[in-house]
Amino acid sequence: MALDVAEAKRETRARGSVEGLIALAAGDMTAVNALIRERMESPVPVIPALADHLIAAGGKRLRPLLTVAAARLAGGTNDAGIKLAAAVEFVHTATLLHDDVVDSSNLRRGKTAAHLIWGAAPAVLVGDFLFARAFELMVETGSMRALGVLAHASSVIAEGEVLQLSSSHDPNLDQATYLKIIEAKTAELFAAAAESGAVAAGADEGKISALRAYGLSVGLAFQLVDDALDYGGVTEDLGKNAGDDFREGKATLPLLLAVARTQGREDAFWRRVVVDKEQTDADFKRARELILGTGALETTFDLAAEYAEAAKAALAAFEDGPWKTALQDLADFAVSRAA
Repeated sequence: MALDVAEAKRETRARGSVEGLIALAAGDMTAVNALIRERMESPVPVIPALADHLIAAGGKRLRPLLTVAAARLAGGTNDAGIKLAAAVEFVHTATLLHDDVVDSSNLRRGKTAAHLIWGAAPAVLVGDFLFARAFELMVETGSMRALGVLAHASSVIAEGEVLQLSSSHDPNLDQATYLKIIEAKTAELFAAAAESGAVAAGADEGKISALRAYGLSVGLAFQLVDDALDYGGVTEDLGKNAGDDFREGKATLPLLLAVARTQGREDAFWRRVVVDKEQTDADFKRARELILGTGALETTFDLAAEYAEAAKAALAAFEDGPWKTALQDLADFAVSRAA
């Protein structure tokens, strides 16, 4: 049985594509992208310039994709999910702008971080502008429930970021707290994106709950893989510098597992580089070797695969069809990046 579970995890990590979902949602996403462009305009030139620097850097727009896909899977036939999808992207972009200032990040989506070009204050304020635009879009849908879902998500994300900040440089952070952090700062917006799409479609409570559960599990899988790739990936694939989490002293799962598994042997090293942040150029290489050598990276990828399987299981509430298949593939894609 253990071998069957291990094989299932390997298969999940080996497959997965988001291309089918992108193709299915092409019409909806054209409308979403047009709305994003329209609503980030401002007579203050630095606002659209700075916002466009990050938004135009692209990515696959997974969160708004999830909103429109959830709406379609739940039976939506109109464009009710379009404004909510654009709102989700604005909330996400705003959090990225704020995060990069807090973390002093140099890269975002493979480009120089906005705060290094325009300064920290403009980056934070443009993030605030995008939050405001997001809430305008939510109100325009006329759905108080969708507004409540995304408003709640915004507050949870902020709580998660503060919790992460207060837990940085703690190599003994417990796994439960780590999971609470990534659920709040990353998975909650995935969950809200899917839930709000279902609400926009007028789905019943069972399907709304199922799509929220799907989004939450997919978000956890994505963040776990991102945290692992900081030690096991390369800069070109990450859109940020490999090792940024380590250099910032973030207590992510690969590091926490390695610390626990080398207890009594590497305590002084971990204390110096994580707690005291006294790092040399060679320390990231050593930390990476310890993380790989203890199997911490593999354990993190395996946990991500478990969440991907949970996400697909949540879709059992829906009949088979192209939208369901595309969302199943998205769950696999979340972890196939580790292959």
